[in-house]
Amino acid sequence: MMYSGVHMERIGIRDLRANLADYVRRAERGERVVVTVDGQPLAELGPVGGSSGAATLDELIANGLVRAPGRSRGATLPDPVEAPADTRPGAALDELRGP
Repeated sequence: MMYSGVHMERIGIRDLRANLADYVRRAERGERVVVTVDGQPLAELGPVGGSSGAATLDELIANGLVRAPGRSRGATLPDPVEAPADTRPGAALDELRGP
């Protein structure tokens, strides 16, 4: 699993229980692990305060490294096309495409 360019190890809940002290020490050093139950990601164990160096989306936006999701500036949507309720989708597409 990748998160902000950092590889996170996946561990099962049984492994976590058996080696909890080891995983807590690793979290203290800044590592993050994804805890799974029946193979499905359920939780993440990591350092308090996000000291692993993995940036949040808000931090990346604030630093100008990514743009916030949304429409492009100046983009406009086409006018809606209304068709009778009994119009087949193929016929509506043909009409939109033109001759």
